Formats: sequence, structure tokens, C-alpha cells
Amino acid sequence: MIFKSSFPDIEIPKIGVYQFITSNPYKINDDKAIFIDGTTDKKLTFGQLKSNSKKLAAGLKNKVGFKRGDVLAMFSPNHIDYPVVIFGTIAAGGKISPVNPAYTVKELTYQLKDCGASVIITHPKLLNIAIEAAAAANINESKIFLLEEEEINEFQPFSSLFSNKEFDPVEFTLEEAESATAYLCYSSGTTGLNKGVETTHFNMVSNLSQLDIFEADKISYENVFMGVLPFYHIYGLTYLVHYVILKGATCVILPKFELGTFCRIIQDYKVNIAPIVPPIVLLLIKDPISRQYDLSSLQLVISAAAPLSKELSNEFVETYKAYGTSIKQGYGLTETSPITHLSRTDNIVDGSIGILIPNMECKVISEDNKELGYNEPGEIYLRGPNVMKGYLNNKEATDACIDSDGWFRTGDVGYVDSQGNFFIIDRVKELIKYKGFQVAPAELEAILLTHPSIADAAVIGIYSDEQVTELPLAYVVLQQNEIQSEQMKEEIQNFVSQRVAQFKRLRGGVHFIDKIPKSPSGKILRRFLRERARNENVLSN
Repeated sequence: MIFKSSFPDIEIPKIGVYQFITSNPYKINDDKAIFIDGTTDKKLTFGQLKSNSKKLAAGLKNKVGFKRGDVLAMFSPNHIDYPVVIFGTIAAGGKISPVNPAYTVKELTYQLKDCGASVIITHPKLLNIAIEAAAAANINESKIFLLEEEEINEFQPFSSLFSNKEFDPVEFTLEEAESATAYLCYSSGTTGLNKGVETTHFNMVSNLSQLDIFEADKISYENVFMGVLPFYHIYGLTYLVHYVILKGATCVILPKFELGTFCRIIQDYKVNIAPIVPPIVLLLIKDPISRQYDLSSLQLVISAAAPLSKELSNEFVETYKAYGTSIKQGYGLTETSPITHLSRTDNIVDGSIGILIPNMECKVISEDNKELGYNEPGEIYLRGPNVMKGYLNNKEATDACIDSDGWFRTGDVGYVDSQGNFFIIDRVKELIKYKGFQVAPAELEAILLTHPSIADAAVIGIYSDEQVTELPLAYVVLQQNEIQSEQMKEEIQNFVSQRVAQFKRLRGGVHFIDKIPKSPSGKILRRFLRERARNENVLSN
């Protein structure tokens, strides 16, 4: 059975992202502040965004030889000029590859090589990592530029690229808009290697158009968004960088999450929409710091990137009922640009990820590959104009998740009720989701196996009620003559921490085991380890 959106299909323009995002359908003035730095109060108006991005596009082309189809890597936390870099790259006809600012040299090097970046724009605090990774990826130091305005050790600010003359943004034909990649965000896979997701101009324009229709009567130019979601992540990239501009709304930017600052921004800037993740929802309920601020302006919280429990959702509503704040869930994946489901504010169903947005289709497939009906759990398959072009340089992985009819396998297990509300209950994939970040067990296992004291290892995700997220947990088999001890556990945790980004650390701990359970073909049987972890209540030990 194929489930369709309750919305009628909409006509989606087949144009470039730059042309669409600056089309100004809501007739806002050029002097409207679209982005505000929540720490400095610096503002970026709609007019400045358009002008600076076109000046940057001209400089990229004329000063560093950036050509149509080239890739620029953006390595920075959220920043007031992040949107300028994105749309300057797009205006020049290039592709933007946003990078997690928590990445190590090795992780950054991999992405730079894989995406084929020729230019890097980075935050000054990350310059040393960028220099080392660029050298490993054969990118000349003259192609590294800085956010902020100061030169550092002869590395120039990106504004030094600005041309006096604005560049006419590259335009795309109907066919080009559908085929040309605009973004290369990276998504972890169960193989342990990050995969570059090719999001085309049409994919992004589609998702923005879908959102615009879905939220037409709920979100407008008057709204002020909280900009704490990382811009390199597709959730923040689409919602806070693109959708905010399209609506002519305002986004107050924070470079990182800190509860006191987060609450102060809501209070001082009268933020009324906050797209966040479940761990932040928990802090807004439990942490007394949130009681020190006036959060009465907050009308809507959108939770996505990880499951939000019915219990936590209800507790949030109860906590903020005096303000009348609503909370709803969204669902999507990097591969779907990302939103595919959202709750209607006027019809929020506990525990539901919402309903299908316009132009989306879904089917639920059983383990024996049969299409299921209402209230029958199975793997969620999706089809729509926002589904990615494919994985960069990885036809095998693309073919494994997108079939010849355009159906994308999500790897998530869920069901749909008779009212069209969708629920996610499990994952087919083995990925661990830590606070919205994807962590591949195989990557951590590969690192663990390089430790001289470890004979075998397996990593699973264990859910922490306290932190409202999964935590990576390792079961290890020690070499014969090694002694199990707390000191050894700590040594192994530190060993991993030194080799990965902070969100991949073994926060669930290290636990000793005599043998890793495996199938005859050698596949780790993680379900047995998850059962063991639950039975032993490992997080309380």
C-alpha cells in the first residue's frame, strides 16, 4: 500500500537555489535583518546577503580560479557570515560541502579528499586543523581563507575575495537544476565511512517549497528563529539558513549550545520558534537555569534529528503551559534534504513524527519485502522530489538504498495509523544517534581493534534516560595476558577519544566480555549485546 501526503501535489520550480532563495515571495525590504549574531548583535540584512554573496562569487571566480562545479569546504561553527559563504559558492555555480567543526585532522582530510574541495573557508580557531588537513588533501594554503576580519599568519579573511563588482549568479536550465549538485553534506554509513550526499538544486528547492506550503499559515516573516542547530547539519542548513531567508524571517545565531545563553537569546530577542533536538528539550524541562529567564515569547518548539518520546513531549507542554508553547516533531534524513514528515501545530499527536509533507509518498515494507497497511510496522520507504541524487562516488551504496522506481530505503522501522500519522519505533540500520549526530559502530570498532590490548570489539548504542539520547558503548575482548581493570577501561576510552570527534566518544563506557557474539558469516549480533546491556543496566554501574 502506498501512502500519499494529504496535501495536493504542488508545482516545484526547476531553478537554481540562489534564484529561488532570493526570489523574495513575501516582499521583504532589503534592510530587513535576516541573521543576527546572538553574541555580538551584528546583523546581516537581506540586501547585504545578496550583495556580499555576489561579490564573493566574483572573487572566487576571478581571484582563485573557482569554476562552475568546483567544491568549497566550509569548516566552521555557526557564524553570521556562514550564509554569505554558502550563497557566494552557489552563485558562482559551485558546490558547498559543510564540515563538522568538531572534526579531527584525519576526519577533515577524508572529507576534503572525498568531496574534491579546492577551497576552504574556516574559522580562525580551526585554522591549524584546516592547514594540516589541506596539506594532506593537496590543497594549497593560498586557497584557505578565514571567517572574521583579521589576517592571521598571512592567511587572509574571506572578505579579501570580495570583488568591487557583483557577479551575476549562475543560472540553471530545467535539466541542470535537477541534475546539478549544490550541497555535499556527509552522512555516516554502517560501513564506518562517511558518505557524501549529493543534494541537487532541485532537491533543496523542492524541500523548501514543500515546507512553505506545509507551514503557510503558521510561519511568516514576523517569526524569530533560534539558530543553534549546526549549519553544517542538513537540519540546520535547510531550516535556519534557507527557509528563514525564503520566509523573510529572522534567525538569531549561536555558535554553540549553552543553556544560559540559549535562554537569554530567547528572552532578549523575543525568539518564538526554536528548532532543536531532544536533549535540549530535556534541559528546558529539568535544568533550573531555564527558570531564570523569561521564555514567554516562545510559541513553537520543533524537535527533530532524533526521536522525542511521548512522555518528554507531554512534560514539556505541562512545563510551559503558562506560555502556551507548542512542541512538535519532524522527521527526515540527510538523503531527503531533509524533511519528509512534520506535525501540524493544530493537530499534534503524541509520539508521532507527523504526517507526510506535500509531494511525498511512503510505503511500509515487511522483512519479506511485502507492502504493509495501516498500523503494521515495517521499514519506511520514501519517494519524492527532495530525495537525493545519490552518494558521491559510491554507486554501490546508492543502488542499495534507491531502487529503479525512486524509492529510498530509510533503514527506520515504523508504521502509519489510519489518520495518516507516522511513528518510528526502531532502526534497521546499526547507526547510533548521539544528540542528533550519527555515529557508525564499525568506525569505532576499527579504532578499538588498533589498541594493542584488545583482541576483539563491538560497539552498540545504549539509550540514556538521563541524557535523552543514545550513547556509544563498547564491549571488548582483551588479549590473553591483559588484566581487566578500571584503569584499562579508562585507557581504552581515552584511546578512542584522542582519535575521533567529541560526539563519537564512548560515553556509554567500556565493558569487558569473553567473546563477541557473531553469526556464522562473522556479522556481529548486536541485539544480544543490547539485551545484555539492558539486563545488566550498564549505565548505572
